[in-house]
Amino acid sequence: MKTLSGYLYAIALSLWFGGMSVFTLLITPAIFRSYSRDQAGEIVGKLFPLYFPFTLAVCAAALALLLLSGRGSKISLVLVSVAVALSLYVNFRLYPEVEKVKQEVRSFERAPDDPARTRFRSLHAQSAVINLVMIGDGLALLVLLMRKSQGRV
Repeated sequence: MKTLSGYLYAIALSLWFGGMSVFTLLITPAIFRSYSRDQAGEIVGKLFPLYFPFTLAVCAAALALLLLSGRGSKISLVLVSVAVALSLYVNFRLYPEVEKVKQEVRSFERAPDDPARTRFRSLHAQSAVINLVMIGDGLALLVLLMRKSQGRV
């Protein structure tokens, strides 16, 4: 059971890091290059109800599998726990707030002084930073896992 959970933990980390990286660094920029800002925002907005639960699911799975495998270091446990906490915050607090404010924005291409747009920009920046932290967190966990498998940790 511990060996299986160890393999599944590696898969969860790969899905976490890979999924978030592909969405953030490839898909989203391609959409924004291909469509107007308002259209791209609508398209990406349709993906978020899948993306955020996905990140929560893979982070929570990684935590559960790390605990089941009994192979995790304290650093790994802290990193996975932080990611779960951040993902819970994004899913249940930040994302709903972003969606609420987004409904108040008339256009992202016009009216740059719109207070709703200013609030959206602030929430979006917070979301982007958390997203990058979680990608870095996943990468760090993969590196730790690789080092451990090579007997370096």
